[in-house]
Amino acid sequence: MPVPPEFPLSVFYDGSCSVCATEMEAYMRKEHGGRLLFVDISAPSFDPTPYGITLDAFMYQMHAIDRTGRVYLSVEAFWAIWQAFPASTLYGFLGALVMLPGVNLLARAGYRGFARIRKYLPRRRETCAGGSCRIGQREE
Repeated sequence: MPVPPEFPLSVFYDGSCSVCATEMEAYMRKEHGGRLLFVDISAPSFDPTPYGITLDAFMYQMHAIDRTGRVYLSVEAFWAIWQAFPASTLYGFLGALVMLPGVNLLARAGYRGFARIRKYLPRRRETCAGGSCRIGQREE
């Protein structure tokens, strides 16, 4: 099992991907006590340089980075996100389940398949300022 994250955890997601953005919107709506910070890597202002990770690498698979700089990738990134929620919730259950050896193997295979087809999935078509959808923000 990976080392639990030290919060806050920065969650890097592609806001132009409809599936990715929908998933992140669900996490944003849940009470996480400020333990999760969301970073849209499709935003024109996003600069991957400070993280020492290329934009292509960020785009290829899910990344989450905790306050100590520990990086969680793909399935482990989701596991780290789920640690922000109480163990008694669905996300707490998923966090325990996804680390079981057989389940983890299947989750990794499923994630690899998703990562390969993600670029072919529908993009968000909403009107977006600056070419990037800003989920979680309301227009005033």
